[in-house]
Amino acid sequence: MEIKQTALAGTLESSDIQITLSQGNEGIQIDLDSSVEALYGPQIKKVITDTLAAYGIENAKVKAVDKGALDCVIKARTMAAAQRALGTVDKPNWEVL
Repeated sequence: MEIKQTALAGTLESSDIQITLSQGNEGIQIDLDSSVEALYGPQIKKVITDTLAAYGIENAKVKAVDKGALDCVIKARTMAAAQRALGTVDKPNWEVL
């Protein structure tokens, strides 16, 4: 699926992550800003990539500002940003869960 608009989900509060999705044309490009990137960076990127793949998003620029979010929070924020970016907020894709 193609991203229709830039979308944001999440906050910069502790234990959260802020995900910004915008159009891209070179696959999934993730710019991760996290104090725990050295330890958990690959896992955070995997959760984001897997969630976007479930929505059929193959090209996107992702800006992720992590404040210690758990995987379930990362997935939820990525889902919310994806639905907003695709314009499908009124029809959530429950199969992704």
